[in-house]
Amino acid sequence: MTDVPPFARAPRHVRAVAYPHVLVLIDYRTGQVQCLLPKAAAHWREAARSGRLTTMPQPLAAHLIRTGALSPTREPASWDAPLSAPAPAASWGGSEHPAGVARAAGPFSATAAVALATTWSITRVGGRKRAMNRLIRALQASCSATCRPASSAEASEAVLAVRRTAWHTPVRTACLEESAAATFLLATRRLSVVWCHGIAADPVRLHAWVQTVDGDPVAEPPSTRAYTPALTIGARHQHRL
Repeated sequence: MTDVPPFARAPRHVRAVAYPHVLVLIDYRTGQVQCLLPKAAAHWREAARSGRLTTMPQPLAAHLIRTGALSPTREPASWDAPLSAPAPAASWGGSEHPAGVARAAGPFSATAAVALATTWSITRVGGRKRAMNRLIRALQASCSATCRPASSAEASEAVLAVRRTAWHTPVRTACLEESAAATFLLATRRLSVVWCHGIAADPVRLHAWVQTVDGDPVAEPPSTRAYTPALTIGARHQHRL
């Protein structure tokens, strides 16, 4: 086995969200997601406090370095503790979530189509491993050029315009593409929202959405509040990687 360096730290583009039963790591350069069970999560927290890998099992440390979750350093340097997330509600074997999709009423929007095309080109032109990183950089750039926060009505209009227009396109449009396109669409009007990417547990799942600067999810079901934001971009909440 390759020798493990004594010191390492988590890069800024790796975010950790801690639930009582699992620690979720998201690499926002590659989009890779890893889950550490409690014993491995305890080793991550200890390393975060000390910057040392000497107490971490070698196979775990080697895996985290190989996957980019940790980067070797010359000296010990601590990094931020994982973001704490609330324990998921007991599901007793099942839980209720909105099923299926509902078509949003309204006309096709040419500007929404341009925003969707922009999103698809960012994620599909270039190496797939860096698609998430390219999208995040584009979102940061678009949000930096805005003049004022979008109102709830303006933000909802943009999200629904993207949602309606996506029905007329042959390309996959899920929450990631929809939320990014809505953010780009508002940015063309110099309006900002907060783009969010978050995690929910039991089972572990990811979701992307937009919310107003006051923290209200836009055109989202109540179940979106079960997600803990791991990364937010826009307005005063912007977190650069």
